[in-house]
Amino acid sequence: MSFTWWRYPTRRFQLGGERFAVTMKARSDGLVSSLWRGRERLADDATPLLGPESVRNHSLAAALPNGRQLEVEAGYVTLWTTGIAVKADGALVHESHPGKPIAYPEKHREKAAQSRTMSELMAAEDGADFGVWKRNRVAIAVDIAMGLIFFIVAKLTDLPTAALVAAGLGIALVIVQRFVTVDLIGGMALFGVAMALISAGLALAFQDDMAVKLRGVILGTIGAVLFLGDGLILKGRRLGAGMARYIPYSDIDHRRLAIGMGLLGLVMALINLAAAQWLSTDLWLYYTTFGDILLFAILVQFVFSHARDKPAFAAPGI
Repeated sequence: MSFTWWRYPTRRFQLGGERFAVTMKARSDGLVSSLWRGRERLADDATPLLGPESVRNHSLAAALPNGRQLEVEAGYVTLWTTGIAVKADGALVHESHPGKPIAYPEKHREKAAQSRTMSELMAAEDGADFGVWKRNRVAIAVDIAMGLIFFIVAKLTDLPTAALVAAGLGIALVIVQRFVTVDLIGGMALFGVAMALISAGLALAFQDDMAVKLRGVILGTIGAVLFLGDGLILKGRRLGAGMARYIPYSDIDHRRLAIGMGLLGLVMALINLAAAQWLSTDLWLYYTTFGDILLFAILVQFVFSHARDKPAFAAPGI
């Protein structure tokens, strides 16, 4: 799944009395460009985020109704600015930056061309199996959908209502799981049931925003204690083993994973407590839906490194 994190200024031009435009978007997986005539999209091109292909210009070509052949070269003028050069029937008719070549900056070209994506570095290691994400794609999609539903309901109503809706959906998923073969809730089923019930109880007992904000702190602490108990007492046979289903490595130590997740849970609970105390309800809602998962995704890499026999992001040979 990719997302757009930046849109470059639209480059517009006219040809034969018609208006055209080129849009370029920086996405999490690379650069995407499109050629438009009014609202009609005529052509697309894309390059990956890293690697040799990432430094080439985009080529957008289209045959116009009047028979003319339109060719647009799009790419970087500087490391932060994009531009276009337009040709009609081979003749240059427009430049967004006259006199400036459209080319990836030379001083950065070699580095970008030789770079490798994080996935390539990770896949090069022994024990990496990224098929685990494909096998659990439904459960992962369900997790994301649940978070978005909570966000939408909270924006339309209030936090207690959103908490009850999310808890109800979580319990419903557990019930539905008994009648379908598709894995909806992954390897954390029992843990998810317990958290959904606790969440519902807190939402019913305390009908105010602060109580719902603190729900994440309470659940995080409870989850951390359960993970630590699983790691220290059960050697990761329950929660550690369930969590390992989402990780694309075969050399994960379930005990270390459970203990690491428990410690991470305590850290996240403290951060959530600070967010609940210092952020407004709207800011807290954005943080808990988007910022919290981003911070967790960064910190959990240290847990994975600890749980493995070798660092998760070490380059081959290191």
